[in-house]
Order: sequence, then C-alpha cells, then structure tokens
Amino acid sequence: MHILLLGSGGREHALAWKIASSPLVTKLWCAPGNAGIAREAECVALDIADHQAVIDFCRTNAVELVVVGPETPLAAGIVDDLAAVGIKAFGPGKRAAQLEGSKGFTKDLCSEFSIPTGAYRRFDDVEAALAYARAQGAPIVVKADGLAAGKGVVVAETVDQAIEAARDMLSGNRFGAAGASVVIEEFLVGEEASFFALCDGEHALPLVGAQDHKRAFDGDKGPNTGGMGAYSPAPVFDAAMQKRTMDEIILPTVRAMAEAGTPFKGVLYAGLMIGAQGPKIFEYNCRFGDPECQVMMMRLKSDIVPALIASADGGLKHFDLRWSNDTALTVVMAAKGYPDAYRKGSEIRGLEAAAKVEGVQIFHAGTKFGTAGADGKRVLANGGRVLNVSAVAPTVEEARVLAYRAVDLIDWPEGFCRRDIAWRAVGRQK
Repeated sequence: MHILLLGSGGREHALAWKIASSPLVTKLWCAPGNAGIAREAECVALDIADHQAVIDFCRTNAVELVVVGPETPLAAGIVDDLAAVGIKAFGPGKRAAQLEGSKGFTKDLCSEFSIPTGAYRRFDDVEAALAYARAQGAPIVVKADGLAAGKGVVVAETVDQAIEAARDMLSGNRFGAAGASVVIEEFLVGEEASFFALCDGEHALPLVGAQDHKRAFDGDKGPNTGGMGAYSPAPVFDAAMQKRTMDEIILPTVRAMAEAGTPFKGVLYAGLMIGAQGPKIFEYNCRFGDPECQVMMMRLKSDIVPALIASADGGLKHFDLRWSNDTALTVVMAAKGYPDAYRKGSEIRGLEAAAKVEGVQIFHAGTKFGTAGADGKRVLANGGRVLNVSAVAPTVEEARVLAYRAVDLIDWPEGFCRRDIAWRAVGRQK
C-alpha cells in the first residue's frame, strides 16, 4: 500500500514508526513530518490545511490510505473532502469531529443520552458566565468551546481565577474564535485516565487505557499543557473499568452519533475521571492522544494498518488486536517556557546515545534538521513539546528507570521535563 500520514508531532512519529513496520506498506509519506519521522517515512512539504494540495498529492502518488494525525484538519473536514474524490482516509468527518471541535456539543450530547459527565453550563455572554462562576464557587473548570491546541482548559482553584479565565476567553484575547463560547463545568474529583476505542460508525473496538500528566511540573503543579508524559497500562483503569467505560460512555456515544446521521469513524479518545461513582467523561478527542499514542504504539503487537482500514471501511465487528502485557512509559522533553513563550532553534545532542538504551524509543514531537555540521545533520528544537523519550519494560518501575536513563543522556540545556511520570502507579506498588 501507499499511505500518506498527516501531521508533524510525537503522535505522528509513533504512528509512522508503527505503520512503517507493516508488511502491507510499500511507501509511506508524511506531511510535513519532522526530523524523527524522516527516519520512518519520506517527509513532504505539503500544507495540510490546503485540502486540494493533499488531494493532488494523493492522486499523483496513487495514495490508497490517508491517516490524519492531528485534530485541526479533521475539524476542517479533510476526511469529507478526500472521500468526495474516492480517497480512503482514517478519521471522522467534519460533523462527527465536533466531539472534539466543540466542548459544548459533547456536553449537550452527554446530557441528552445520559452519558456520565460533570454538571455544566454554556455561555457566550461574559456577565452571565461570571455570575454562574460566582454562584458555583471553586474549584471549577473553564473551557474554551473550540480547538485550542490542548491548552483551552483552566482548572480554577479560586473564583477569581475562574472569572479571569472566562473573561479572557470570551474577550477573544486568549484563544480567538475558539473562546467565543465557553463551557463552565463541575470540577470532578478522582483520578484521570485516557481510554481509546476504534470506531467504524457502528461498532467500537476497545484499545487500551493510559494515564497522561497534564500539568507542566512535578507533583502536578503549574499550568495545563498538551501532556508532559504518559504510561500504559494505568492501574486505575482495570478490565472492570474498561467494561463500564465501553457500556456507559463509548457505545452510547457511537449509537448517538449514528442516530444523528453523523456516524463516527476513527479513534475515539475519552478523557475520564475515575471517581467513587465510576468513570465520568470530561472531554472527547477525535484522534489518538499525544503523548498517549506513543505508549500505545509501543504496546501494540498487531499490525496497525488493517485496523485503520477496518475502521474506515466499517469492518470492526469481528476485529481484534493483540497487546503486550509490559508497561510503556514516555517522558516529554519540552522547551523551557512551555506552555507559554519558548524559544525555537536550540540544538539537541546525545540522541544516538540515548536511543541505544535497551527498550527505549525516542519519538520526535517538535524537531527539524539544522545545517549539516562535521558529523552530519544537526537536530534542532522546533516546538514546545520537542521529544518523547519512551521505554517499554515488564514493570512500570523498570520502564521509568530506562526512560530517565535515556533522558539523562540527552544534551539539551534549553529543555526540561517532569521527573515524576507514573508517580501514581509507582506509589501504588510500594
């Protein structure tokens, strides 16, 4: 097969790494890719926001499957545009992608179909939003309705913080059009988990659970980020919790979307809070998580390509996948200043030595090649989250030791990482 992967982050590097290992693949391109993806695929300078340019590339190169990594092109309807000209794509169409593209859409769907979630209200008027925040008290969560690159959520610990966040979003200062409407919702108590299922519009195939670390600094301190590390499996998300999540959250959502005439195809990513009453959903994403995808791909023993095709073609009813029982863990190395202002262009050294640590795979999230030096191409930081140093081992403690051993071999003074990834799982086993 000829496959085109869209995206340039750590999620896409993990997908490229897994797709490239399939015996079904004869040619893999990635647009635009990054310095790490270039090891797995031919990177092409396509503007993935230009849907006609993507279509023209597919026609010229006889592409048989397009795998869409990030959420923005999904929300912009690239799958619909590809389907209209007979090109198969993995991912939901524009209307189904509202599950991620509009927080309010998802909350309303949960309310209508009795899918467990936190209490909420939607606002586009500043004064009404502020009055509601004052009445509810803190802690409380304020979310931009639209896509905000994983940063449109403020967990307000005080009413003043909630008021500031709502005013900032609704003024358009913080997230532009994405914040023209906000959702203010109940702060859920419990332990976070991420769960993924492949969907074909009618059926859903459970994948595995993982646990992300959203806060920037150790001890879950600092601002929310796109994710600073993850591990899988997560002890909080056992077989019983997976069954409840499928029965109470995933399958009702798939049925609701089908009934509405917007069948969901692709990967459904449920952000869950596991509390005393069981799982509650606080967000849906319509693509693989980042950095959860990295640990999932390291645990996946099956060929991923047939699963992607089955999702696109409606063939998941009798499909199954095999997973390693080992633990996979990834540590995100980010540019200092992230998730706020950060500098691009700093050189990263020591990657080859780090990659030689047994069980370690380094996925590039925000890198590019610099001009060649005496030893060949230099790798430069080109984003906020820059590297995903990942490891797989029989236990979470062993995986964590390996990942941080590799981190310590990377020479990048301009970067930082959390040093406590998987602290909940490690604490459980002590």
